[in-house]
Amino acid sequence: MAGQAQFEELARQLSAVGAVKRDLGRILPADCSPGSAGVLTLLDRHGELRMSALSELLAVDMSVTSRHAAHLAERGWIERSPDPADKRSRILRITPEGHAMLAELTRRSTDLLAERLSDWTDDEVGQLIGLMTRLRASFGDCRSAQHRPHRPPLLPPPLPLPAHVPADVPVSEPPTWTTT
Repeated sequence: MAGQAQFEELARQLSAVGAVKRDLGRILPADCSPGSAGVLTLLDRHGELRMSALSELLAVDMSVTSRHAAHLAERGWIERSPDPADKRSRILRITPEGHAMLAELTRRSTDLLAERLSDWTDDEVGQLIGLMTRLRASFGDCRSAQHRPHRPPLLPPPLPLPAHVPADVPVSEPPTWTTT
């Protein structure tokens, strides 16, 4: 197993991946945010989805999903129709215009990656794909707590308060990790 120093460097490198994501976000059309691109990608991959299922796949609140859906529907990239099983719910599906936008997004991101990785060999790109795929698989489905591996606390549990400290004195909590 890798040592502590390697995991620390890996954490730094994964943080730096944010710069790559920001660069990819900069090439999106002005009216297509990264969130909108994500919704189009998921609808293309999974087919029509209920709004609640899409919200779960995105790992965001239903209000965020609703805003993305409204934005995409206004542009004609998705259709929203009543769910026959529950008229209060909506079924979302990508339209031909949405497929065309997704094809444009794919072309733009592919072109940027080809430009930035032009000095990489095919084997190196293949290794990166394989390692990133394996990394994602190691984390599993990060959307729900049941799939998250147990993490030891970042700090040891607090010691009991001395008798002279009132019980209602706030004690700071250890930092927690968030997923986005």
